[in-house]
Formats: sequence, structure tokens, C-alpha cells
Amino acid sequence: MDARYDLPDTDAFTRTYWEAAARGVLLLRRCGACARVHHYPREFCPHCWSEDVSWHPATGRATLHTWSVVHRNDLPPFRDRTPYVAAVVDLAEGPRMMTEIVDCAHGDLRPGLDLVAVFPEGVPRFRPAGVSGRVG
Repeated sequence: MDARYDLPDTDAFTRTYWEAAARGVLLLRRCGACARVHHYPREFCPHCWSEDVSWHPATGRATLHTWSVVHRNDLPPFRDRTPYVAAVVDLAEGPRMMTEIVDCAHGDLRPGLDLVAVFPEGVPRFRPAGVSGRVG
């Protein structure tokens, strides 16, 4: 069986994040010293270096910053999912996040597109707000 490069390896620190994602909740880290929010999760604040950081649920809302339609990827399982949209989104709370856009025709992508988080296989991805249907 091929390794799954699209599913996380968890450790003691990231387990909280991935368990929340499996429940459909996106967690961010907030600094108690400077009050700034950051993503990806770290044990310290990347803005002021404080270790006074804690988990907080995000709204799950974002806007599309930039993207690329990937037509070739030889790693499993991506090779069976091409083309797919790799993207950077601006979370409503401020941080930027690398992700995948799902349930959206490539021609409908545009900067500033309103997005919501979805969690197929417990991995945060985003789709256009107001769109329902297939996830993945």
C-alpha cells in the first residue's frame, strides 16, 4: 500500500489540532502576551516569541488569496486526484493558510472568493461559501 502524503502524522503537540479537525473544527493558536493569532500551530508566538499561547476555535471562514491548479503530482493519492487546486487562503482571524480548494470549478476561482472550511478525512480544506455537495 502506498504511503498517504495527504494525511497528517500527529504528535503530542499537534494531536489537539488534528482531533478537533476530525470533529470539523479548525483550531488556531492565540498569544496571551500580544493577542495575535497564528497558523500553522507552534508552541510559541511567531510575532513576539512568547510561550503563552493557547488553542482557540476559528470561524472556518476565509478568502482566497492565491492558487494553482495542479495537473501532475506523482505522490499517492494525489496522482489519482489531479487536477486539484492548491491554495493560500486568508483566514477571517488574520493568518494565512495553505490548503486545497474543493467543490469549485477552476474557472470560478478569483482573488477574494469567500470560502468556508470543510474537513474530508479530518483535513481542513475550503470550498466556496454557500456551496453544498460533494466534498473531496
